[in-house]
Amino acid sequence: MDSTEQMAQETGRTGWGGRRGARIAGAAAMVLGLMVAGAYAAYPPRAAMLSLKATAPPSSSSSGAKGSAGSGADGEIPDGKTLSPFDTEAPAVRNLDGPLLDALRQAASDARAQGIEMNVTSGWRNKTYQQRLLDRAVAKYGSLEKARQFVNTPEKSAHVSGKAVDVGPTNADYWLIQHGARYGLCQVYANEIWHFELRTTPGGTCPELLPDAAG
Repeated sequence: MDSTEQMAQETGRTGWGGRRGARIAGAAAMVLGLMVAGAYAAYPPRAAMLSLKATAPPSSSSSGAKGSAGSGADGEIPDGKTLSPFDTEAPAVRNLDGPLLDALRQAASDARAQGIEMNVTSGWRNKTYQQRLLDRAVAKYGSLEKARQFVNTPEKSAHVSGKAVDVGPTNADYWLIQHGARYGLCQVYANEIWHFELRTTPGGTCPELLPDAAG
């Protein structure tokens, strides 16, 4: 028996019959319904709560932890971070060799005038970071010999000496391949369109490409 029926019987026993009793019973049912609806709104079902939680954005603490990973002191550029040749607060840019950085900035300014934004995807690296990259390449390619085609040793890497820079995006790479010799900047390895070093005097001719980082 529901609450409405029970109240109707109670009104009948006390002499409230006919239309008056029905009206009272109906009003009581409405009040009861409003009370139930209010309780439902105040305490929604668990499924609804879980649905709301799933669509909520991550908290600032959790997203901030990811963003703070990697201080860049070793030259690493954290994922998702974009550097220009003018971001000298970043060690990857600040520690580049002076003449290389000057040439890169001139090229970046001229490229921007033509609608092309030039970014530094990797610049100066310390020996520890360079070794870490080499270790990753060995794990990826299965041997040091194969890995050396893409990543040099800390002792031989021009990134460690600050005399090499990797540039992106792709349209900036091709622009620099075409115009880089004006600034003395040359692509060095045939398998890396993004890797540039000062290999000629401004306006000179770039040397023939090496097949890869292993030479």
